[in-house]
Amino acid sequence: MPLTMNREVVITCAVTGSGGTQDRSPHVPRSPAEIAASAIDAAKAGAAIVHCHVRDPETGKPSRKLEYYREVTQRIREAEVDVVLNLTAGMGGDLVLGPPERPMPPVEGATDMAGAAARVEHVKQCRPEIATLDCGTMNFAEADYVMVNTPGMLRAMGRMMTALGVKPEIEAFDTGHLWFAKQLVEEGVLEAPALVQLCMGVPWGAPDDLNTFMAMVNNVPAEWAWSAFSLGRNQMPYVAAAVLAGGNVRVGLEDNLWLEKGRLATNAQLVEKAATIIETMGARVLTAEEARAKFGLVKRAPEAM
Repeated sequence: MPLTMNREVVITCAVTGSGGTQDRSPHVPRSPAEIAASAIDAAKAGAAIVHCHVRDPETGKPSRKLEYYREVTQRIREAEVDVVLNLTAGMGGDLVLGPPERPMPPVEGATDMAGAAARVEHVKQCRPEIATLDCGTMNFAEADYVMVNTPGMLRAMGRMMTALGVKPEIEAFDTGHLWFAKQLVEEGVLEAPALVQLCMGVPWGAPDDLNTFMAMVNNVPAEWAWSAFSLGRNQMPYVAAAVLAGGNVRVGLEDNLWLEKGRLATNAQLVEKAATIIETMGARVLTAEEARAKFGLVKRAPEAM
């Protein structure tokens, strides 16, 4: 199958994530003010979209506190640079089981399981253009951790996002997640054309070899929009691979801490490097307004309190 290179590319910056990276680099933002500032810097560097989690400002651990999301949203919306806001809705599906001989009950303090409305409440209040929908349950690298997203939960969350006028970004970690995403569109839970993020190289989802990557790409309907990323040292090679395969790109400290060997990156530096790769390939980096037009997004003010 011949490749059709994308000549007009949207860069997403995944600003901080929920992984245990907060103690591995001083550049990983923790507080809402730091997260917003890093997102704004990434936008100035060329990111049309910023994908945001929130963390406890003191510990750096992942959080679902509404006030953190509202502060991040307010700071980004009031910035002098325009950027599309993409908030995670992945939090609240964390199941940590006990050891193999005693898996139940789940580990208290590490397990965080919430209902669909609770997982989408910050989306309702903050009204981002995009919210992520992790389209399946998956084992992660940790021994007894499971990312839980049942079909029923995904249908409920997808309907809520669609009703709010927020575009779900389908985060697909394997081909089965794309299979179910197509089912959600067929059922009318999600509107077509859908928006997909191909998450490559995340243990234990789809590995980031190019054969698997193209299998993922070829499972995305032709009329849908998609983006892709990989982790660590493969983040920048995947910028080139995604553009060559016809997609958009994601970089950022959620997925990779390094600008080069021995040199820790900022989000803005990662975006700048991605933009250089894209432009060297002969493509153009799109603005936030152009991204909204391309993906059918609507910018709204946060809900008044």
